[in-house]
Amino acid sequence: MELKNLISDGEKVQVFECEGKCVKLFKDPKEPKSVVLYEAITHTRVEETGYARIPKFLEIRQIDDRYAIVYEFIEGKTLELIMREDPSNADMYLKQLADIQVEINELSSAKVSRLKDYLTRSIDGLDMIDDVKKYELTTHLNKLPQHSKLCHNDLSPDNIIVSDSGAFVVDWMKAKQGNASADVAKTYLNLCLKHHTEWAERYLKIYCARTGTDVQYIREWLPIIAGAQLKFKKPDERELLLAWIDMVDIR
Repeated sequence: MELKNLISDGEKVQVFECEGKCVKLFKDPKEPKSVVLYEAITHTRVEETGYARIPKFLEIRQIDDRYAIVYEFIEGKTLELIMREDPSNADMYLKQLADIQVEINELSSAKVSRLKDYLTRSIDGLDMIDDVKKYELTTHLNKLPQHSKLCHNDLSPDNIIVSDSGAFVVDWMKAKQGNASADVAKTYLNLCLKHHTEWAERYLKIYCARTGTDVQYIREWLPIIAGAQLKFKKPDERELLLAWIDMVDIR
């Protein structure tokens, strides 16, 4: 398999279109096999829910000395690119994002990991906040309802490809089962960090109108989601995430 058509070049993976397939190549030759297998099995477990907007998993391969996951290739543009090309219709695209999030959260899979466990481990492992703040965050987490809805856990316009046959959602490695409002809080966080706060606020308003959810209920999750995001230690995110963590209220 000769990789020529580079689609994206991220921190840990490169994505190529090759022979009508999408090849996700891990950059590090020492990438643990368990990480590669975990992504593949999580993706297939989401496939097993019957969700239609997910590219098919095809195989795991070794290319030279690196692992690659091969998926069905979806021809199209990301929703992010479409929004940047047509900003005057941003609300229409944010509504599409909200509709997709609702679709996902209406599904369930007992086979994917629990979001609460992931959030707890992420917060417990932080070394840039003290034990008191960790306690406040985990106490707050334990007070919030723990559901078993399917959560993408990283949904954003970057992870939606719009093709002639409809929209498809990619990058399911972080998928979990948990509270839908936590999933929405992560999308809000992604919009703030990757795009701009205006999109995030408009999205939250659109989603809450679409579902009848109280905005404050979603905001209750923000300190916890911000704490979990700190584990990735991205300098450009640190200030905003720490500010959100300080909003936690354990009363």
